[in-house]
This record gives sequence, C-alpha cells and structure tokens, in this order.
Amino acid sequence: MKILGLEGGPRKDGNTEKLVHAILDGAAEHGAEKSFFKLADMDISGCKSCYTCKTKGRCVIEDDMQALYDEIQASDAIVLGSPVYMWQVTAQTKLFMDRLIAFIAPDFSTRLNGPKKLILAYTQGNPDEKSFQTYFEYMEKLFAFLHFDVKATLAATGTRDKNDILGQADLLDTARTIGADLVG
Repeated sequence: MKILGLEGGPRKDGNTEKLVHAILDGAAEHGAEKSFFKLADMDISGCKSCYTCKTKGRCVIEDDMQALYDEIQASDAIVLGSPVYMWQVTAQTKLFMDRLIAFIAPDFSTRLNGPKKLILAYTQGNPDEKSFQTYFEYMEKLFAFLHFDVKATLAATGTRDKNDILGQADLLDTARTIGADLVG
C-alpha cells in the first residue's frame, strides 16, 4: 500500500506537519510505503477555469501540481492536512484542492484510477473541538463528491505554538491508529 501525505501549512515542522506525519508513521509501521509533500513549498498555481482538463483529462498548467496528480494516482490513500485559517483551510491547501477538478470528467464521473482512501487532518488554535465541525463536514462532502473515500477527520485543538501538538499524546496515538487502520 502507498500512502501520500500532503500538508498545507506554511509553518515548517509545525503542528499540522507533525499530525500528518503521525498518521503516515502509523501506516508505515504496518507496512505502507509513505511519501510526503509540503504544499507551501511547491509551485501550485490557481485554476484558470479554461476547462482543458475536461477534454484532455489533465490540467495544462505546468507546475508542481503535475507531479501531485501522478502521486495521487499512484497512491492507495491520501492524508491531507491543513491548519484552520479564517474558518477554512490555508490558501496553499485551497490552491491544491481547486486543481483537483482535473479528476472530474464532464459527466461528473471520476478520473481517479481506483478507490482512494482519504484522511482529513486539521489543527486549530481554538480549543473548542466543535467550533469548525460544520466546515469539516462540508470538506468531507466535497471530497466524497470528488470520489475520494473519506475514512476519518481528525482535528487537533488549541494548537497555536509550533509544538503544542506534542502535548497531546492521546491525539497523536489516535493519529497513528488511523494510519494503521488505512493499511488493515
């Protein structure tokens, strides 16, 4: 099994990155091959709404998203992580998400080459675990529409300082278990 980690936070080695790695590590401990990309370090342009992807089956923008299309197609599972900024994912994550339209055919069927399990992982400064629940449910529906098989959503709360998540051992254990469950 191949698992792909994508993380959209601009902070290097921050809470979200640590959360995504915990999920990836849980999968790797059970035999999965893992890879990781930090979206903030990549050159990903916004969708130009040219709809060439609808006729050609692939976006025409030549940037780092081309490699991510290949990585997604080669993966069995994806972990997408983002801090919550202004009630949503980061701009870096949103650029990536918008470009996933290339996986939707004109008849709204999928161009994914098989089932893709998906874990959504978030960090948020707000300590109230329910504060962004409506948004997280929206994201699950969005990715289901894109034909991803959403297996879990995990949110680490109260994560403002770079290493706050390290004080949440139970959450990190849950993250590793979620990763292990992807393999099983």
